[in-house]
Amino acid sequence: MIEVVKLSKTYPQPGGGNLPVLRGISLTVQPGESLVITGPSGSGKSTLLNIIGALDRPSSGTVRLDGRNLAGLSEQELSTLRNRRIGFVFQLHHLLPQCSVLENVLLPTLPLQRVSSGESFAERAAVLLGKVGLASRRYHRPGQLSGGECQRVALARALINAPGLVLADEPTGSLDAESAGSLADLLIELNRSEGTTLIVVTHSERLAGRMKRRLRLREGKLYPA
Repeated sequence: MIEVVKLSKTYPQPGGGNLPVLRGISLTVQPGESLVITGPSGSGKSTLLNIIGALDRPSSGTVRLDGRNLAGLSEQELSTLRNRRIGFVFQLHHLLPQCSVLENVLLPTLPLQRVSSGESFAERAAVLLGKVGLASRRYHRPGQLSGGECQRVALARALINAPGLVLADEPTGSLDAESAGSLADLLIELNRSEGTTLIVVTHSERLAGRMKRRLRLREGKLYPA
């Protein structure tokens, strides 16, 4: 599903020169696989995830998603790809406080009409909220939920368009141990039941240990963990 070939990323420095963050990374991820990438803070984990998710572009190298070279796509094409094929879960849930739980889950569907199965988005949102244990809270606003519940809403939102790929950047980083464990269980279960490819970057050993495949990013390169 994902093929990364000799990917590098550098950032220009104020005093001149470039700071290398990623150095010639190559990676293949199969459909339905769950992969975790660990590494120290500042090692480039989020940068790599953002490039795979078409939120950033590499300095060199290629990224292919379903055989399509992301470098050859326009900004509009990348935006459509992100909306329809990729679900994002970040450390902060980024829910709209003025919207209900249901409305927040449905936000990514606004440019679309219907999921491929013919199921309405409202029906799918109800199913997903049931899976994350929030069926009875669909009309609540984020301010009425705990941090763990908000993160579960964000997970349902990431899955609403039935993406083939879910990218999670420190999804349990702002949660207490109990909520983090609950969210880790949900990520694994939804990876199985939804059939999505899951890539997680995290410092959490508990979450990392649940993934089928584990890599470590160090000094700009990936190594088996």
